[in-house]
Amino acid sequence: MTHHHHPHLSRRRAGLSAVLLLSLAVSGCGTGTAADDTSGGGRSGGTLVIGATGKLPNPDTVIGGAGFEGKRLVSFQIYEGLTRYDLSRGDGPSEITGALATSWKVAQDRRTWTFTLRKGVKFQDGTGFDADAVLFNLDRYLDKDSPQYTDALGAAASEYAGDITSYSKLGEDKVRLVTRTPNGHFPQDLAHVLIASPTAVRKTGTEKFSEHPVGTGPFRFVRQQTGEQIELARFDGYWRGAPRLEKLVVKALPDAAARTAALRSGEVNWIEYPNPDDIPGLKADGAKVVTNSYDHLWYWILDTAAKPWDDPRVRRAANYAVDREAIAENLLHGTADPAHQAAPRGTFAYDKSQDVYTHDPAKARRLLAEAGYPKGFSTSVTVPTGGSGNLVPVPIAEAVQRDLAAVGIKAEIRTTDWSTLIGAEAKGEVARGSQAIAQSTTLFQSEALLPLFIGTGSPFWTGHYSNPRVDKLLASAGAEADRAAREADYTRALKLVTEDAPWLFVVNDRNPRALSPKVRGFVQPQSWFIDLTTVRVDS
Repeated sequence: MTHHHHPHLSRRRAGLSAVLLLSLAVSGCGTGTAADDTSGGGRSGGTLVIGATGKLPNPDTVIGGAGFEGKRLVSFQIYEGLTRYDLSRGDGPSEITGALATSWKVAQDRRTWTFTLRKGVKFQDGTGFDADAVLFNLDRYLDKDSPQYTDALGAAASEYAGDITSYSKLGEDKVRLVTRTPNGHFPQDLAHVLIASPTAVRKTGTEKFSEHPVGTGPFRFVRQQTGEQIELARFDGYWRGAPRLEKLVVKALPDAAARTAALRSGEVNWIEYPNPDDIPGLKADGAKVVTNSYDHLWYWILDTAAKPWDDPRVRRAANYAVDREAIAENLLHGTADPAHQAAPRGTFAYDKSQDVYTHDPAKARRLLAEAGYPKGFSTSVTVPTGGSGNLVPVPIAEAVQRDLAAVGIKAEIRTTDWSTLIGAEAKGEVARGSQAIAQSTTLFQSEALLPLFIGTGSPFWTGHYSNPRVDKLLASAGAEADRAAREADYTRALKLVTEDAPWLFVVNDRNPRALSPKVRGFVQPQSWFIDLTTVRVDS
């Protein structure tokens, strides 16, 4: 029996600033229905060309670097983990299901997991998938003595594999993974621990693997212009059945106007996050715009340790001042929903009865007077000019600014670029020294991160929020393998966060994307991620 034990694997929080950069740099995506039927057409599925909102990721497994958008459009198309998100439906949050593993069970110690592997799976280079391939990849991520290990891989893998203290082979189709502490969301974490072909990694070495990446996913790598464009082709040997598309091309088009122009000219036939103002025109031109709720919140993090935001009445007052419906409808043209509470409405933690923050300026003024600010006060907020999942951040912040001014809160907007904002946050600082930060985040797509957003003593800046009852609920939920029990704890925790109002809750994105009418068979899930295996492009 092969057995690996690495005491240094417990360096969980060390890699977290890198992790947060990756997670914060995610890009928005929503849920909905099939853009069209999946029937008809022969094997020829055409070429899908997607215009992405940011730079494209390094295609070496977990390094990525373009957040959840890069993972959605590139990494999850080339590779899979032991588990995956089931993205086949749009009527509920996406569940975790088997990918390279068919089943798993956790022992009574709640730390020892046994995974039964899928038989007959081939990598895109013809290499067979087995237990040795799993161990090879875990060595590459976690064992500093592995010839394939690099610090960059180790740091990136720590977000989702950092809890693994040992791993061993129990036969060709069984592996045992042991976590440092009980981790109920371990199967979800493993969807992000992507498995590369050992043959391919050995052939190129880790340094050059990103030039010839090989996984088990539905699309195989063809060529790339680093960071700008990547071309993939259908993998005929894919274990779930070959995808319909012949080719998938992803282009980096960070400028929203350039994305719209590219869709109109036919240079691309799908764009991520169209500018909301362009949507009526795109629909008039025949484009299909699909949306769906998912795990997304656009919010302001308030500095709860400094006056005036240290008073919960002031934080609640600000929340009652915001007209979220107007922002969602008039500014974002229905591509977002108003967020009246901490839990995003596309998640299981959402409880309609917690939609407490309606637009109530009179109540806001009453609370301000009660807290000793009858004339209001002046404050400041740092707002990114763009960036993954941030929608149209400056116009949204300006709308919030107008609503706050109406109750006497004068907020100065200080802009910066996204990478500066999250770089400072990862060091526990606020770019431009404001009392608040405007940004978007995901809460449940990656449960491992929740304690970093709403737990006490986070290594990055979270407005110094601390509630011991929330910490307790997060700890009990995190250790609980039973999903229903875990979700009940999370729902209770988010209810407390809603009451404490450490954030200004603004909107939940609906993940809009615009598709040419020739694109068929796409289901918009309630997730950051998407399944492209059912899509075809009519000629």
